[in-house]
Amino acid sequence: MKYISIIVALLSLLRGNPILAQLPQHISSGINKPLADSLHTMKLTDQIAANIRTGKYQDWSPEAWQAFKDSVFGSHQKILEGMFNRYGFPGYDLVGKDGSQDFWLMVQHCDKWPAFQERVLTAMKPQVLKGNANPSNYAYLVDRVMLNTHRKQVYGSQVTYNLDSCQALPKPLDDSSTVNVRRKEMGLEPIEAYLNSMGSMHFQMNKDFYEKKGITRPKLYAIKP
Repeated sequence: MKYISIIVALLSLLRGNPILAQLPQHISSGINKPLADSLHTMKLTDQIAANIRTGKYQDWSPEAWQAFKDSVFGSHQKILEGMFNRYGFPGYDLVGKDGSQDFWLMVQHCDKWPAFQERVLTAMKPQVLKGNANPSNYAYLVDRVMLNTHRKQVYGSQVTYNLDSCQALPKPLDDSSTVNVRRKEMGLEPIEAYLNSMGSMHFQMNKDFYEKKGITRPKLYAIKP
């Protein structure tokens, strides 16, 4: 497994943002609830933009929907970077497990800002090592950073699909023969089971498309005992 080269960019704290202005500094005696609450509120909007259009958004044009997604991810990136500059990676001790998960999830969607993702990854590692952040989340962010910086992923979490068989395929992966060893170290299931899950979900989300092609189920991998 190759070590990840880290780019450290020292950026100034985002100023004038009303959310950041209302957040207190780290509360050593307990959870920073205002920060955790802000992350939760942002996560709700993030999930609307990150998932398939539902409700009123189904009536939007593709251009309007894309503009909405870009606006959500772009504004969130600025706020998240301001939070990160002030607090570092928010671990369990700062915002609880849910808050830490919310921060990580939104960073996952900052693909247009890979240098920021890599800064977060660097700060997240020591938190994982001391049990203050989720190792599986770290693995997912490793893969995101690697692909976004034109390198091969390490854990196989980022996938694409064969549209002729509805089979999930890992995007470019380093040393596929030992990927399950690396995944196990990070608390992840075997890659075959993960790809099967992703393929099944993809089929359900695109069932009409595949049934028109005569495909009634996703193509799955054999699971080794």
